Amino acid sequence: VLNWKGYGTDEAWAVEAFEKATGHKVINDYFNSEQEMLTKLRTNPGVYDVVMINAAFNDQATAEKLIQPIDTAKIANYADVGAEKAQSPMLNHDAKVYGVPWVWGLTSIAVNDKAFAKTPTSIQVMWDAAHKGRVVLRDDAVEAIQFGAIASGQNINDIKDLDAVKAKLTSLMPQIRTFWSAENDWNQMVASNQIDVGTYWSGSASRAKKNFKLPVTFVVPEEGAVGWLDALSIPTGSKNVEGAEAFINYMIDPAFYVEWDNKVGAPVSANTKAVAGLPADAFNRVVMGDPNVAERIQFQAPISDADREKWLAIWQDLKVNVK
Repeated sequence: VLNWKGYGTDEAWAVEAFEKATGHKVINDYFNSEQEMLTKLRTNPGVYDVVMINAAFNDQATAEKLIQPIDTAKIANYADVGAEKAQSPMLNHDAKVYGVPWVWGLTSIAVNDKAFAKTPTSIQVMWDAAHKGRVVLRDDAVEAIQFGAIASGQNINDIKDLDAVKAKLTSLMPQIRTFWSAENDWNQMVASNQIDVGTYWSGSASRAKKNFKLPVTFVVPEEGAVGWLDALSIPTGSKNVEGAEAFINYMIDPAFYVEWDNKVGAPVSANTKAVAGLPADAFNRVVMGDPNVAERIQFQAPISDADREKWLAIWQDLKVNVK
């Protein structure tokens, strides 16, 4: 199984339960970026049976023949995946399914509660001089540019004024303490009270609060947030397709999801029955299910190689100016 570290598929209690129920042995491997994930699939054909892919990258993986069609008839819990997610054109190609929707969430901002008497409601808090040197961004070009697009009032999937995005991010650089790469980096900086605010993922913020008891609040600002859909796919050349189907089915099962969210903190399940199984006051029901929040979400669409290269060049140039 190829995934981010600490992201559901490697929970020890879940792996143990799956292995006991099915007889399949689970071995986890990890990546730190989508590009690394694609590289591992390209250079290790036949090694992986399940891979977690952000839906915005599914087109690329499918075009490169890195993943294969999935027989959803063999995944019983697929029937309870929300129609909007199941029918996503990013996961379906030529009438075949290349990704089973797993969870979805947001990339937005999270704050260190110790730094705020009142939780901020605007993305502009990142630019507040009161927090200079205590702001963080993830070291990811796509995430940074899309964050800049929202901060400059633009559509992340149709950026009309890239210069405005660059100018907005340039003005943020004096605020930056550092760029983070892994969830653990972000959590450790809050734990040691080194940061006040930064970009973060909704599921990670939930885990920080629930699992690690950190003073973290996830904010969906009035300007909006980036939405993403993570799906589980079967790499081309998988040596254990039957095991892969069973594992994917387990990962979208309500019983696993409810325990994952209650014990650790998770993004929102694509399985409607799983979400319904959460406590009525759960963040993933109250906040993520709020129609007012839904109106502010811009879901990621696939990005062209040309745009990706352009954004990477801008991002690398911006980082040079951070002392």
